[in-house]
Amino acid sequence: MAGCVFCGIVSGELPAMRVTDEADGVAFLDTRPVFKGHVLVVPRPHLVTLADLPPKSLPGYFALVRRLAVAVEAGLGAGGTFVAINNKVSQSVPHLHTHVIPRTKGDGLRGFFWPRTRYSDDAEAQEYADRIAAALATG
Repeated sequence: MAGCVFCGIVSGELPAMRVTDEADGVAFLDTRPVFKGHVLVVPRPHLVTLADLPPKSLPGYFALVRRLAVAVEAGLGAGGTFVAINNKVSQSVPHLHTHVIPRTKGDGLRGFFWPRTRYSDDAEAQEYADRIAAALATG
């Protein structure tokens, strides 16, 4: 869809720190992560909300989300992950996306008040993307 940032990333027209690009979706680092290693998973077609995801696409899409949750934990040595979807309200980009956020005990995340951080540079961001991608490949 013209003007959609995530469609631009899926098509390769816009840059992103990709973790994986598969038939069921594309995963890349959030540019304003809650914690470093925060991944967004998006379906390839432009869909706005979870309700728009065709039932036949659910198994593949959520299998990818599940695999990324495991890879984020393993690749980053996280204690767990927080997986979330906003539908319309608080959805900063109107394209379905699932957040996979690394968690550690005492990380300060409380409820839905998400602090934001930044990568020091593209090299650091790429390092996080590569670590998660490597864990995804071995998982």
